[in-house]
Amino acid sequence: MNARGIVEPPGQGAVPNQTPGRSTALKLLGGATGGTIMMFEQTVPVGTMSTFHLHHDSDEVAYVMSGEVTFKIGEKISVGGPGSCTFMPRGVPHAWKSTGAETGRVLFLYTPAKAGGLLEEQQRTQRKFASMSEPELAEICQRHGWEIVGPSPL
Repeated sequence: MNARGIVEPPGQGAVPNQTPGRSTALKLLGGATGGTIMMFEQTVPVGTMSTFHLHHDSDEVAYVMSGEVTFKIGEKISVGGPGSCTFMPRGVPHAWKSTGAETGRVLFLYTPAKAGGLLEEQQRTQRKFASMSEPELAEICQRHGWEIVGPSPL
């Protein structure tokens, strides 16, 4: 393993997204952790949502730091406020949506880090899903162990 100790100061790694008010801060990169975890923080304005997707090779954890986020994991829908922690196992379709009255902040973690490589690549190339052709989207998802099941059901 090539992992080393890392301390990521507040405000480092922040990159604005195309959606106004939404930003992503990459905190722990997969390569820096020897592929064990990848972690990022997202600021998600009310109404921001993910696709309905799954990860073939990584489990995902979401920790709500502020705001309110609704999660659909498999068939179950749950609402999480500040301090809520959500586990989304690999192979299980899931989606989330910022549903509170205020902008949310969520810390996401993938273990192992493979699924997080998609976000790392998007930040590096500044290519979001909406700007990709279907073959490009299929290729990047396949490479990082993602499968988009459909649009958000939330």
